[in-house]
Amino acid sequence: MTVTQSEPEPRTGAQEPASRTGVLTAAQLAEALPGALRKLDPRALLATPVMLVVEVGAVVTTVLSIADPSTLGWFVTVWLWLTVVFGTLAESVAEGRGKAQAASLRALQTETSARRRTPSGDVEDVPSTSLHVGDVVLVAAGERIPGDGEVVQGVASVDESAVTGESAPVIRESGGDRSAVTGGTTVLSDEIVVRITSEPGQSFVDRMIALVEGSERQRTPNEIALNVLLSALTVVFVVVCATLWPIADHNGARQPVLVLVALLVCLIPTTIGALLSAIGIAGMDRLVRRNVLAMSGRAVEAAGDIDVLLLDKTGTITLGNRHATELLPLDGVTPDELSEAALLASLADETPEGRSVVELVRGDGGPSTGSGSVPDVPQGAVLVEFSATTRMSGVDLTGREIRKGAASAVTAWVGHGDPQLDGLVERVASSGGTPLVVAESGRLLGVIHLKDVVKPGMRERFDEMRAMGIRTVMITGDNAITAHAIAEEAGVDDVLAEATPEDKLALIRKEQTGGRLVAMCGDGTNDAPALAQADVGVAMNTGTVAAKEAGNMVDLDSDPTKLIDVVEIGKQLLITRGALTTFSVANDVAKYFAILPAMFVVAFPDLDVLNVMRLSSPESAIVSAVVFNALVIVALIPLALRGVRYTPASAASLLRRNLLIYGVGGLVAPFVGIKLLDLVISLVPGL
Repeated sequence: MTVTQSEPEPRTGAQEPASRTGVLTAAQLAEALPGALRKLDPRALLATPVMLVVEVGAVVTTVLSIADPSTLGWFVTVWLWLTVVFGTLAESVAEGRGKAQAASLRALQTETSARRRTPSGDVEDVPSTSLHVGDVVLVAAGERIPGDGEVVQGVASVDESAVTGESAPVIRESGGDRSAVTGGTTVLSDEIVVRITSEPGQSFVDRMIALVEGSERQRTPNEIALNVLLSALTVVFVVVCATLWPIADHNGARQPVLVLVALLVCLIPTTIGALLSAIGIAGMDRLVRRNVLAMSGRAVEAAGDIDVLLLDKTGTITLGNRHATELLPLDGVTPDELSEAALLASLADETPEGRSVVELVRGDGGPSTGSGSVPDVPQGAVLVEFSATTRMSGVDLTGREIRKGAASAVTAWVGHGDPQLDGLVERVASSGGTPLVVAESGRLLGVIHLKDVVKPGMRERFDEMRAMGIRTVMITGDNAITAHAIAEEAGVDDVLAEATPEDKLALIRKEQTGGRLVAMCGDGTNDAPALAQADVGVAMNTGTVAAKEAGNMVDLDSDPTKLIDVVEIGKQLLITRGALTTFSVANDVAKYFAILPAMFVVAFPDLDVLNVMRLSSPESAIVSAVVFNALVIVALIPLALRGVRYTPASAASLLRRNLLIYGVGGLVAPFVGIKLLDLVISLVPGL
C-alpha cells in the first residue's frame, strides 16, 4: 500500500473567518468580559504597571466621589474604571482566540484502552492514562495511538488531521526520521509497535493546549524592554503630577486630586500599556493558525531578524522517502553478486532507504528472496547497524565482510577507490540521486541508486526568502555532487555536503560568531544539536521526538518554507508594537492641549491660547480627554490582534511609514476625537 502525503495549501488571511482576522464581534466581547473582570485583581495587573496605576487612580477617584459627590467626579471615576476594563479586555480577547482550538485538542485526550506489551511478551489492556515512558504498546488499524511515542516496529499510515488540520494521511515507520507519533491520532492501516516517550499530562497535545491558551506564554525580551520603558515613563509622570500639586497651589491655582489623577492617566502611555500583552498573545496565535507551535516567544522575535536559514535535505527539502531504484555493478561483478551483497548489507539497516534496497532486490527476483519476505539472517552472522557516524551498514559472515553506505565511507573502509566506481557515483549524483556503494572484503562491487524527490514549490519559496534577505544553506550527509544537484533543483543558495552533526553545529556557531541570526529546519535525531544551537530551531512534525524537543518551534505541516510565514509574523509582531507605541506617545501630546489649559486657565488666562480645540469648559475638557483615552483602546484592539501588515522594505522605509501613519495619526486623532466628545459632553448638566 502506498500513501502519498500532499503538500498543504498555503493559509491566507482572506480564507479565515472574521473572528480570526482581528475583527471583533459582540459575541467575542461578551465571551471575553468575564475574563477581563477577573484580571482586575491587582496581583494580575502587577505585570502591567501602567494599568495598575490607572486602577489605583480609579480607586482614589471612587473614594473621593463617594466622599464629595459631583457629576465631574463620577464621570471621571466611571471612565477610569472602563479604561482598566478595556485594557484587560484586550488581553482576554486575545487569549480567548485559542479556546476553540484548545477545545478541539482536548477531544484527542479522551481516555482509551491501550494494548501494552509486558516484559514477558504478553499483551494486556490498560487505560491510556496509566502509560509511562518506556512502555511498549501495539496499535492496529482503526485504533487511536494512546500516547506520544516512537514507532519501534512496523509501518502504517496515520491520520493526524486532528493535530495538523490536514486530511492527507502520513506514513509513520520504525527507523529513520519518520518514527514519531502523537497521542490521539489514528492509525488507518496495518499495525505498529510504539514505545511511549511522555508521561501522562506532559504530551505534545498538552503542550499545544497550554500554548494556544496562552498559559505558558513567556514575555519576550522586546516586550520586557518595552514594559520597562513604559514603567519608567509612568514613574516620571507620577512624579510630575505629584510635584505639580504644590507648585500649582503656590501660584494660586490649586487643583483637586480628582483632576490630577485624570491628568496622570491621560499622560501615561495607557494605550500601548493596555495592548502590549494582547499584541504578544495574538502573534503566537497567528503562528498557531499557520500550524506552527512556538515554544519560545524569543524565537518568534528572533525570526523577524533571521539572516541565514539552514535546512536538512532529507525530509525537509525532499519528501524523505528515498527509494532504491537501480543496481549498477562494476566490471567483473555479476548482477546476482551485487544483489546478494546489497541485500545482506541492508539486513541491519532499519532506515527506510535500507528497507527499500531489500524491496528492490526482492522485486528483481534476486537471491535469498524466498516467498517475498525479508530473508532470515544467516546463522553466525554479525550485523553491523547503520549509524550517522560511520555512514555504513553491513554484515560480517565467516570469511566475508560486506558493507554498504556513502561512497567516501565505503572507499575509506576498503582502502582504495576505482575510476569506474567514481563514474557511476557521479552519474547517479548528477541526476539528483544518492549513490550507495557496496563492497565485500576489500573489493568494490557496485552502486545502488537512491532517488530523492524535492518537495513541490521549493524553488519559488526560496526565491521569496532571498527577496527577504535570507540566505539559504542546505546541509546533508550526501556527497558534494549529489548535494549540489538537489540544491540546484530546489533553488537554495549554498550547500554543506557530507555533513556530520558536528559540522552542522560548527557552521551555525560560525555564522553566529559573524553576528548573524541563524534558523535551522530539521527532522532527525542527528539534527537535534543544531536545532538547539540555532536562534530559531524549527523541527518538522514528521521528525523524531529528539528533534521536536530540541527545537523552539514545531511545524505541524512539515514544510520548511513555512519559515517565510514565521519571519513575517516575527517582523509583524515587532512592527505592531512599534507602531502602537508611536501612536500612544503621539496621542498623549494632544491630550496636553486638552487638560493643561483647562487646569490653569482660570489662574493664568494667557494659557487659553493653548486651547487650540476651543473646548467648552475645563470640566468638559477633562472628561473628554479621559473618555477618549478609554475608547481609543477599544478602537485599537482589532489592530493589535490582526497586526500591522508587513511588506518587505528597508528599515528606513518602515520607520518613515511608522512615523507618517501612526505618529501623525496619533497626533491628529485625539484633536478630532476629543473635540467631538466635548460637543456631546458639554450638553450634560453639571459639566
